[in-house]
Amino acid sequence: MQIRELLQKNATSFSEKSAIIFKEQRISFLELKELSFRLASSLSILGVKRNDKVAVYLPNCPEYLYSYLAVWCTAATIVPLDFMLTEDELVSCIAHCGAKILIAKPKATVCLEKIKKSCPKLEYIIFCDQHTDGYMRLDKLLSKANVNPPSIDADDKDQAIIFYTSGTTGKPKGVLINYLQLAASPKAMEYFAELKAEDIALCALPLSHLGGMLFLQSAIFFGTTVVLMERFIPLEFLKNVQDYRVTCFWLVPPMYYAFLQLKEFESFDLSSLKWIVSFGAPGSAEQLRRFHTYCPNAHLLHGWGMTETNAPNAVLPKGSQKIESVGRVAPWIELKIVDDNDREVLNGEIGEIVVRGWVVTEGYYKDPELTSQTMRGGWFHTGDLGKFDEEGFLYIVGRKKEMIKVAGEIVFEPEVESVIHRHPDVVEVAVVGVPDKLRGEVPKAFIVLKENSRVSEEEMRYFCRQHLAHFKIPHYFEFRSALPKNRTGKIDKESLRGAAQLRL
Repeated sequence: MQIRELLQKNATSFSEKSAIIFKEQRISFLELKELSFRLASSLSILGVKRNDKVAVYLPNCPEYLYSYLAVWCTAATIVPLDFMLTEDELVSCIAHCGAKILIAKPKATVCLEKIKKSCPKLEYIIFCDQHTDGYMRLDKLLSKANVNPPSIDADDKDQAIIFYTSGTTGKPKGVLINYLQLAASPKAMEYFAELKAEDIALCALPLSHLGGMLFLQSAIFFGTTVVLMERFIPLEFLKNVQDYRVTCFWLVPPMYYAFLQLKEFESFDLSSLKWIVSFGAPGSAEQLRRFHTYCPNAHLLHGWGMTETNAPNAVLPKGSQKIESVGRVAPWIELKIVDDNDREVLNGEIGEIVVRGWVVTEGYYKDPELTSQTMRGGWFHTGDLGKFDEEGFLYIVGRKKEMIKVAGEIVFEPEVESVIHRHPDVVEVAVVGVPDKLRGEVPKAFIVLKENSRVSEEEMRYFCRQHLAHFKIPHYFEFRSALPKNRTGKIDKESLRGAAQLRL
């Protein structure tokens, strides 16, 4: 996939149209091309060649977007790093991938000298800040750079991205995405949502993750305007939908729940929305339907996919009422449900989701052991549990590690969460398994209640009895003011599992 050609095409077709809107700053498609080409020229002068690694450590900002594009124009590999990573995590990722250049913003908790000393292959640090002395400044590089960088074409199998997902504090887990696969997510968005140039998309997901990068892809593949937020702030998000007449966005379920708790929510005009997608984690169908009542003109879609499979891979068709489902699988992907022995199960039976096809990662960078574990028999084993119904609709039950065995009985955490979400006083809930001497494991529920709610543990237990078998009812309830989240907005269950065991 040649990004240079797409940038040239958009700069001609949508010259003055806004490609990016960030804090009222507008960057046209022509400007986006020129900024990207200038940075590509600078990187080439600094010695970046095909397959070299360029790391980016920035919050959401325009510089992040044209860093992506510039690196791709040099046929190099971009390594997007979450701006919330600690210094040790940052060093771990940069050293692991062998990045030659780091594009970053200063951060009080990060020591540049330590990074340089700990990462021997790191030759240059470029800063997006006018007040940083002693390091290269991005604005100066761009002002001196040629707007016509050397022409370098990447092969389809060259690595375009290394996404570091979980495991950065110990052994980094770098998902490989090649240049051919850069077309995977846009192809899916065109197929499932019919994304068009006249759409205006609102991005509040981190650009260091696939869900955030997909907004950039929508701009360069379709000419879509992207309204970019530095981070997700519910009130500001809704204000942007209203002010910029946003037509589409995709978020994870907890972000939708955050909207519903705003006192001002019902006052916003959301009539411009054409479609919205919930993906990244099993969600509460009731809560999503409630959100949809305030934007009835929009199609509410539920989707599934992973970084390793270049999401989305399945999306609910427009007009379908099966909101609990993530829809049908894209026709260019093979997906099946298997048991613990990798044998395909019947429709309606729960098993692990496995996939194969050109969209699936070739593996994990410098980790042949993990690659072989997940790519068994030519199929990528996702770790997600799901099932098909008789019409071929896919349902996500949860992660394998979200399966609790209570005295031999299987309990799926998302199922219990979905029931508790029905309680009118519940804002958020997360259920995890905790050790129990008698039963092996039992469910524990962490619950955030509405302001001034006085629901007791016994009342919540009674509510669960009305909807759940006795072995599925949480053995413990803990009420909190908030639940921990990761950078993509998902509830951080690992920290809850650790906290739950400490309290036992």
